[in-house]
Amino acid sequence: MMITMYQKVITSLLLLCTLFVAKAQPPAVYRDASKPIDVRVHDLISRLTLEEKIHQMMNASPAIPRLNIPAYDWWNEALHGVGRSGVATIFPQAIGLSATFDDGLIKKVSSAISDEARAMYNAAQKEGYHNRYGGLTFWTPNINIFRDPRWGRGQETYGEDPLLTSRMGVAFVKGLQGEDPDHLKVAACAKHYAVHSGPEKLRHTFNAEASAKDLRETYLPAFHALVNAGVEAVMCAYNRTNGEACCGNTFLLQDVLRDEWGFKGHVVTDCGAIADFYEGHHVVPGKPEAVALAVKRGVDLNCGDEFAALSEAVQKKLITEKEIDSALANLLRTRFKLGMFDTEATGPYANIPVTVINSAEHRALAKEAALKSIVLLKNNGVLPLKRNLPKYYVTGPNAATIDALIGNYYGINPQMSTILEGLASGIEPGSQMQYKPGILLDRPNVNPIDWTTGDAKQCDVTFVVMGITGLLEGEEGESIASSHAGDRLDYNLPQNQIDFLKKLREGNKNKIVAIITGGSPMNLAEVHELADAVLLAWYPGEEGGNAIADIIFGKRSPSGRLPVTFPRSLDQLPPYEDYSMKGRTYRYMTAEPLYPFGYGLSYTTFNYAAIKLSAQKVKRNTPVNIQFTLSNTGKMDGDEVVQLYITAPDGGVKSPVFALKDFKRVSLKAGESTTVAFTITPDMMKTINDRGESVLQKGTYTVSLAGAAPLNRSTALGAARGKPVSFTVN
Repeated sequence: MMITMYQKVITSLLLLCTLFVAKAQPPAVYRDASKPIDVRVHDLISRLTLEEKIHQMMNASPAIPRLNIPAYDWWNEALHGVGRSGVATIFPQAIGLSATFDDGLIKKVSSAISDEARAMYNAAQKEGYHNRYGGLTFWTPNINIFRDPRWGRGQETYGEDPLLTSRMGVAFVKGLQGEDPDHLKVAACAKHYAVHSGPEKLRHTFNAEASAKDLRETYLPAFHALVNAGVEAVMCAYNRTNGEACCGNTFLLQDVLRDEWGFKGHVVTDCGAIADFYEGHHVVPGKPEAVALAVKRGVDLNCGDEFAALSEAVQKKLITEKEIDSALANLLRTRFKLGMFDTEATGPYANIPVTVINSAEHRALAKEAALKSIVLLKNNGVLPLKRNLPKYYVTGPNAATIDALIGNYYGINPQMSTILEGLASGIEPGSQMQYKPGILLDRPNVNPIDWTTGDAKQCDVTFVVMGITGLLEGEEGESIASSHAGDRLDYNLPQNQIDFLKKLREGNKNKIVAIITGGSPMNLAEVHELADAVLLAWYPGEEGGNAIADIIFGKRSPSGRLPVTFPRSLDQLPPYEDYSMKGRTYRYMTAEPLYPFGYGLSYTTFNYAAIKLSAQKVKRNTPVNIQFTLSNTGKMDGDEVVQLYITAPDGGVKSPVFALKDFKRVSLKAGESTTVAFTITPDMMKTINDRGESVLQKGTYTVSLAGAAPLNRSTALGAARGKPVSFTVN
């Protein structure tokens, strides 16, 4: 009995010692936040089997219970708010954000988005949820160039200009990823790399051909800018570029991205792009060859499940485990920066509370972004409107639908302000407002009885909310009313909308205000002629209706500017499938558009005076300073978006007709003046030759400071400002 008692005591002591030792043991190296990231990465990789490594390189990465690693899905969206995940603040669509020409505002917007993303992630982790769209790796922003208005996904971009796209994209990435040098708030992704902008129906088989000049002058600058800004990921596109599939493209992924630009993050495929290697592009015979090619060329993460074939590829000696380790290391660095393998949640973003989600502050920011994005295209003096007119009428297919607010890649929100609701909140008691949709979005009414147009003629002002929605434009498979996979091969508005507007105008001497929704250029020529005022709202987000009302009723002056040219018709453009920039965008078009790039009206007027250059002649590689006096000469406070364009000399290298090189948004009270200054650096003077080389030519450079691209059409629309000045480079 004594022996038994002794044995029990010994056993208990041994157990206590074991527990003490276990408790005192340091965590595994990969879980020790004090260790360098590369040390932690290699420690974790050393603990994984080949199959585990491979499965961690697919977007739906499974759990590894023996290492206490939970499941993680890399696929998340945050184009203009956390998307597809839950309640979140919905900001204006990306094209609308770009129309603000305010990169400082864009950084605030993306910082709010990443705060909400972190808060949602923190809450999900506490509940043990590991769903798709619930992580911290966001596949945004889309920095492709919106080269052709037919592309349904152009709404996701920042427009047609590489400088504007670069500035907006960099601001968005910095706001998403945060300012901490050792931690990522979330990981951003520059997509779709590269030379990708439709057609949607052909994207799995199409070969986009681009010259060295067009690549360096138009298609690559924004990607280069985001890499320089530290973007964590790059997504390769579905299509081929100059014969090679983008996700297996030596020039794009190795020569340029890694070697020339020094990109250190990870590369992810667009979803299903690896299958396109053998099903669409036919560059390899099958799956093992496809996955081996992708990883060897620089892809780290597969959106899809094709990488499961890496095991077979290793067996066939198409790729080595060491090459797989190298790709996996790129991925794991991102997860370590996000704090996913730390023993406990630490860092500056670990405790962001759920109270930030759709907070009053974020709603106010969404409204501010919408206010600055809305573009006044025409105003014959009818706007701003009084709030106490006897009778208002609201009609049109997009007045009461949230589809007109959200665009694509959207979140959800319980407090959406439709345009009808915003307008209704803007009028005073005693005034009447009536509403009927009047027509369907894109087809004739089945019921021929028309009460709407007659009722509208009895009102002091009619608001016609028209245009397009995500039902007609967007990504392949998403736009369910589109017959072209989301593209708009017909540039015109649906004919039933134009017919409806004509009926409203016929015999009606009262005011008609057209409010246009959509994310791409469209033919508004007849709308411009028929309506007294035309307001382009884009997809303005959750506060869109309230923002539109504030502008309609004069609480704010409109200040949005077009980030993309509106041609008069598609006859002014090359074929959609042609990726040459000749004849495209304001930089290379010679035809006069309907609405120029950078254009937008205000309720006040601005004057540019006393434009001065620091020198008329300069030596090569010498900057030039330019300044002028900007005055608000009207009776209302307002913002002017000052745009600086340069035309380079014709010194044997063909240059854009005009090229935006800088811009500033300036707020001025009525009657106020200020000095605005820019520095024209040697890099801003350079042009790209046919070999894709950047050169600074001798000769005379013309500088235009303006409120829109310096075209004759801008002058006709009242958007021209100061006279051009010039200097000579010796």
